[in-house]
Amino acid sequence: MKTIEIVVSPDGSSKVETKGFAGSRCQQASHFLENALGKRQNESLTGEYFKTSVTETNQARQH
Repeated sequence: MKTIEIVVSPDGSSKVETKGFAGSRCQQASHFLENALGKRQNESLTGEYFKTSVTETNQARQH
């Protein structure tokens, strides 16, 4: 299941976490939220980011 979790701390800072997305699809899915929340302070990539999806692999082969 694909989910996007937003955590807002009492100090007003926020954290966006994606789960269930492979490769750069997590960044594509959360891009609109990051724009709405303001400037990004840092980014941590999870193991899911480094897994390529079948679609990404096929697209890379076609180009």
